[in-house]
Amino acid sequence: MLDRSTALSFYKRGDVQDAILTLAKDREVAVRYGDKGFGKRPDILKYRRDVLEIALAGATSFHISEERWKNPLLLKPGMQRKEQDDLRIGWDLVIDIDCPCFEYSKDTAFLVIEWLKHSNICSISCKFSGNKGFHIGVPFEAFPSKLIGEDTRLTFPETPQRVAMYIHEKIKHHLADLILKRENGDIQKIMEKVHAKKQEDILQSDEKGTYANVEIDTVLISSRHLYRSALSFHEKSGLVSLPIDPNGVLSFDKTQAQPENIKTLTHRFLDPTNAETSECLIFFNQAFDFKPKKEEEEKSVKYKDIEALEEAIPEEFFPPCMKNILNGIRDGKKRAMFALTNFLKCVGWDSEGIEDLLKKWNEKNPERLRENILIGHLRHHKIKKAMLPQNCINSFYKDIKVCTPDNLCRKIKNPVQYTKRKRPKQS
Repeated sequence: MLDRSTALSFYKRGDVQDAILTLAKDREVAVRYGDKGFGKRPDILKYRRDVLEIALAGATSFHISEERWKNPLLLKPGMQRKEQDDLRIGWDLVIDIDCPCFEYSKDTAFLVIEWLKHSNICSISCKFSGNKGFHIGVPFEAFPSKLIGEDTRLTFPETPQRVAMYIHEKIKHHLADLILKRENGDIQKIMEKVHAKKQEDILQSDEKGTYANVEIDTVLISSRHLYRSALSFHEKSGLVSLPIDPNGVLSFDKTQAQPENIKTLTHRFLDPTNAETSECLIFFNQAFDFKPKKEEEEKSVKYKDIEALEEAIPEEFFPPCMKNILNGIRDGKKRAMFALTNFLKCVGWDSEGIEDLLKKWNEKNPERLRENILIGHLRHHKIKKAMLPQNCINSFYKDIKVCTPDNLCRKIKNPVQYTKRKRPKQS
C-alpha cells in the first residue's frame, strides 16, 4: 500500500515533476486522491509547480489520455464524435499488457516489442505499469499524416484497436511457446498462476498449433480513456510506473520501481525525439490488411437482415450482456444503444416498447446521452429492418465491460440466439 509521505517525497523531486509535466502536454489529466477517488475532470497540468501543489493536496497518482487535444478543458461528457474530432490533434499508441502472472506479462511485452522492432519502428518506449503489467508506447510523431484515406488524427480508436488485434494474432503462438518453456511444459502450473479453471482459458490450438489465449487489453483504447502516467504511483502496490529500457523488459524486477531505488531517470515514455515521420505507415497498413479468422467468420452474420418475432420476449429471458447494458453503463453508450436497439427488434419488441425502454435505460446511465441523440437514433431505427447485434465472438461486449457469460452463453454465438433458446416453448 502507498504511504502518503512516500508519495509526497517522490513528487517533490524536480526531475519527476518535469517528466510528468512533459508527458501531460496537450493531454487530459485526472488526479486520484487515494481512497477518495478522482478529482475533477477534465483537468490539465500547466506548470511544474502544479505537480507539487496537487501532491500536497493529497494526490496519489496522475492519469493521462492517449489522445492529444487543442484544449483538454473543453472536453465534456456526451460529446459527439465530430466535436471530439475537432478538438483532437493526435493520439499515441499505448498497448496495455496486464496478465494475472507478472512473468507472463514480461513474456507478452517482450514479444510485442520484438514485433514492433521487426516492423522497423524505432520510437518504441516501455514502462512498468506499477503493478502486474507494462505499457508499450509509440508517439504520434511516428505516424503518417494520412491513413486509410483520412487524417490519422481522426482514426482513433479504430487504428489502435486494429493494431492491438493484429499484434495479438501475430505473437500468440510465440507466447505459448515462451510460457510453456518457462514452466517446462507444466500446464497445471500455468493454470494455477493465471487462476484458470480450464486449460482452454489459457492455451488453445488451431491449425498452426498451440497458442496463448492471453489478449492485449483493448479497453484502454477508447475515447477519453486514461492510463497511469509515467513516474506516477500505483496505490495498491506502492510502486512507481517506471519507464524502462524496452530491450530489458525480461530482466526487469519490481524492486527497481520502489521509489527509494529510483535515483536517476534514464528512460522516457513516448519520447518524440526518437520518432521518424511515417515510420509506422507500413505497419499500420499491414494491420488494416490483416483479417483474423474470427473476423471473417462473423462477417456473414454481423449485418444479416433477419425476420423479427411477432411477440416480444420479456426482459427476464435476456442474456447477461443486455441485462448489464440495461442497468446503465459508463463507457460506450452510443455503441451499446445501437446493439440494444437491434437486439430488441430481433426479439420482437416494437418501436414504442423500444423507445420506452431506451429512455428508462438512459436515466440509469451515470452520464446520460443527450436527448437529441437518443431521439434521432430512435427515428432512424423506426424505418430499418431487424438486424442482428454484434456476435459474442466480437470484443465489443468486453470493451464496454458488460460481458459476464453464464453457462448458456458458451453455447451460442449471438445474444438473440440466447434469448430465443431461453424463452419457454410455445404450447
